[in-house]
Amino acid sequence: MIEKDQHETARNSGEAEDMQQAETSQVRAAEAAEQAEEHEGPVSSSDLGPATDRKPASQRGFAAMERDKQRAIASKGGKAAHEKGTAHEFTPDEARQAGKKGGEVVSQNRKHMAEIGRKGGERVSQDREHMAQIGRKGGEAVSSDRAHMAQIGRKGGEARGTH
Repeated sequence: MIEKDQHETARNSGEAEDMQQAETSQVRAAEAAEQAEEHEGPVSSSDLGPATDRKPASQRGFAAMERDKQRAIASKGGKAAHEKGTAHEFTPDEARQAGKKGGEVVSQNRKHMAEIGRKGGERVSQDREHMAQIGRKGGEAVSSDRAHMAQIGRKGGEARGTH
């Protein structure tokens, strides 16, 4: 009878250990999923890696800090450089040249520029009053050019067969 109780206790403690390991595994999986959501870009096997508290080599130091903390530290560095006088401050001309250079690089991506144009066109064309106003202005500009209107009338008459 004692031997039977010992086996029962041993089996129960083994089940308890198994349950505890399963819970620990679930917690680690949930933490890995949270890290994957926070992580921008693909998740590597090292991100989900061994169940240790160590971070992968790429996630040490500054890189492992939260983004807000990184920004705060970088901001302090920038302010210190300005106070020390070693920070570069762009002149208006330098800033204009840098912006122009960036714009040239972006505008070379024709697919990106077409997408921007499409979005802008869709947004503007949804404003019916704005579109009507554009049409009125165009009509007024064209109709004030009497020679142009006469030419349009002649072409219309020729198309109908009357001169």
